[in-house]
Amino acid sequence: MNKVFHKANSRGYANHGWLKSFHTFSFASYYDAKRINFGALRVINEDRVVGGKGFGKHPHEDMEIISIPLSGALEHKDSMGNGSVIRRGEIQVMSAGTGITHSEFNADQDNLVHFLQIWIFPKTKSVLPRYQQINIAENARKGQFQQILSPNPDDDGVWIHQDAWFYWGEFSSNMVQTYKLQKKGNGVYFFIISGEVDIEGEILTDSDGLGIWDTDEILIKTSSDSIILAMEVPMELPQYLF
Repeated sequence: MNKVFHKANSRGYANHGWLKSFHTFSFASYYDAKRINFGALRVINEDRVVGGKGFGKHPHEDMEIISIPLSGALEHKDSMGNGSVIRRGEIQVMSAGTGITHSEFNADQDNLVHFLQIWIFPKTKSVLPRYQQINIAENARKGQFQQILSPNPDDDGVWIHQDAWFYWGEFSSNMVQTYKLQKKGNGVYFFIISGEVDIEGEILTDSDGLGIWDTDEILIKTSSDSIILAMEVPMELPQYLF
């Protein structure tokens, strides 16, 4: 078993006034040669945007882009004609593929929107751009991991063009859970939304991250009521990147 531990206060940070953003991996002006990616997982940004502000229209290509609101309301518009507002309890995915443009704004004039934006390298380049948004709260199961993303359109949650699985877990204090990997060669990156958790001997709290690979299962113990996002991804990067 191999591990990489990223404390919340070790992340890159950008304060643009209207946007405060923490970067788990190298992003924009933050660069750390040891923190480029975790396998196919390229970006975890924890963003807070003030009321009425946001990211104007900008392009993406060949990336799977996932947004998970933690509080507030995030308004999305894109060149495929999609327009929506997502809130806590929902997940949004956009396959950029051959190229899209989109914008993201705080839909509330008075309150912050707090959300995670996550990027994953797809298996292949130049897929047809697509958009998907679903409610994950209505199927929430306390005390166990709930699948919210997979490679399979017919599975629970959204789907992406990669052999990746995301799970959202809401656990009470003093619970023990075993995470079993879906695919050989994958690793799991755990991001703590809230609480205190022991994962294979490492103590994590709010916004800490821990990546684990070269194992089949992982032991998790909660010390308090906790919410955990588990992101399982291939550790081998797609060949088109080389």
